[in-house]
Amino acid sequence: MEAWWQSFLEWFMSLGDKYGVNPIVFGSIYVGAIPFFTLSLGWIVRNYRRGKSLVIPFLLAGFFFVSAYLYLFIAGHNIPWWVYALLGAMIVYGAYSTFTSTKRKARKAAQQEQRETPNN
Repeated sequence: MEAWWQSFLEWFMSLGDKYGVNPIVFGSIYVGAIPFFTLSLGWIVRNYRRGKSLVIPFLLAGFFFVSAYLYLFIAGHNIPWWVYALLGAMIVYGAYSTFTSTKRKARKAAQQEQRETPNN
């Protein structure tokens, strides 16, 4: 098992040399962006409930969602075309999924707030 793990690590780290990116930096950006992405989603829901603009929270959520891939696109070289196509499809699907999920949660929160607010 240890030999398999060592072989995997060597292969994984060799990808950095082959494509011009540091896998540790890529992974750190990917994992490090998760809390900021989550906070941006919370900001979207809060602004939706308050009737405020959603532009900046959506832009920030989108940036944090693609930040690791931006690093790959900017720093990388010799990346096969299918990687761009796959990542593009993942980004489009992720953006759509995030948008619909956030919209559903915001509507649910707004409906909950309306039920709790007494009519005067």
